[in-house]
Amino acid sequence: MSKPVVEIKNLVKRYGDQLAVDHFSLQLEEGEILGLLGPNGSGKTTTLHCLLALLKYDKGEIQVFGKEMTPESYDSKKNIGVVMQNVAVVDTLSVYENVDFFCGLYIRDKETRKKYVEEAIAFVGLEEYKKYRPKKLSGGLLRRLNIACGIVHKPKLIIFDEPTVAVDPQSRNAILEGIRTLNQRGASIIYTSHYMEEVEELCSRIVIMDKGKNVVSGSAAQLKTSIRNSETVTVETKKLDQEILEEIRQINHVYQVTQSGDKLKIKCDGGSHNLVHIMNYLIEKKVDFGRVTSELPTLNDVFLEITGKELRD
Repeated sequence: MSKPVVEIKNLVKRYGDQLAVDHFSLQLEEGEILGLLGPNGSGKTTTLHCLLALLKYDKGEIQVFGKEMTPESYDSKKNIGVVMQNVAVVDTLSVYENVDFFCGLYIRDKETRKKYVEEAIAFVGLEEYKKYRPKKLSGGLLRRLNIACGIVHKPKLIIFDEPTVAVDPQSRNAILEGIRTLNQRGASIIYTSHYMEEVEELCSRIVIMDKGKNVVSGSAAQLKTSIRNSETVTVETKKLDQEILEEIRQINHVYQVTQSGDKLKIKCDGGSHNLVHIMNYLIEKKVDFGRVTSELPTLNDVFLEITGKELRD
């Protein structure tokens, strides 16, 4: 049985009196795309910096490729690629020169380096922009360059920290498709994002952090079944009085009723005919209503119920 690519056990990191990471544990299996989610201040970035041996930590163990990760773990580090949220390229160098520079940190042989650089530029679709300086690139193209610099040396482990922030839909789709391809070619990936649809689309397993702890993990489907909310019914209607709202709360499986403007939201826990029961009640009470929708729980519902926060906060 192969060892995990990444294994973090009981990681603790303090900044003075502040406990940033609280006995956090995580495993990344070979060939996996793992989504790491958490609200701002949850400890994600601190955990990643500890994983990369950029920060000293107070307690715990971190192994990468079956070996302890330290600042001197050069054999492990050459097999890691990092694409952080903040674009890290050299403004005075061209696209080609940037990718070549980052490749040169890991690959000494000139012929191999040239081959890898050409392949990375083609992989992110920047062949027409080789001579451009970063300032002449759009936001989406700049993100692609950032990815090329992070993956040019063909790492076995890649960390993507919100790689699609503020990019156009075309570049976003290209980036996501590129991540899938890297995974299919053998890279194991840790992926963070504030876009739930991306995480659900890409990741085979998801870990949600809050207050420095691993609070829940599993596939998207498993996480959705772990929360109370099984269905949300939204009704367009005029403002209803408190008596009607209270009676709706008494309908079987309804546990939360809120109204904002002309939107009435009704959350249910279990039950297979919630929409029918709600509609029957509204018709019986002669409540005028317009559009009615029923939605199954989303990852954002999971996140909100577990952490009490919207991920996009």
